[in-house]
Amino acid sequence: MTMFHRNKTARKKHFGMILAAALLMFAMSAISAAAAEVLSPAAQRGLVLVRTNCSQCHSVDKISESPLKIAPPFRTLHTKYAIESLRRPLSEGVLTGHPTMPVFRLDPGQVEDIIAFFKTLE
Repeated sequence: MTMFHRNKTARKKHFGMILAAALLMFAMSAISAAAAEVLSPAAQRGLVLVRTNCSQCHSVDKISESPLKIAPPFRTLHTKYAIESLRRPLSEGVLTGHPTMPVFRLDPGQVEDIIAFFKTLE
């Protein structure tokens, strides 16, 4: 093997190591960003509740569209209502103007968990 080929091979290895290190740093920063959004226990319980009961129609995250076009994404609720003001409707049963949404009756703990989750979407 000539000196040129050895240097070329060394440069490829060096580039590969730099690329791998850059990818590792990118992955670690993405993990750090995700870790910064760790939900409180109450918000986590609220997320489970809305995923189980609401995500068939509503978007329950910060980016996706609602599966049912007339169902508002939960991330927009705070633009129409003060999140705290949703406590009473959630406690008494959510009633809407369209027949496809079921009536929900939640216990006080579930209401608090959902409110905690909604606050994470603001």
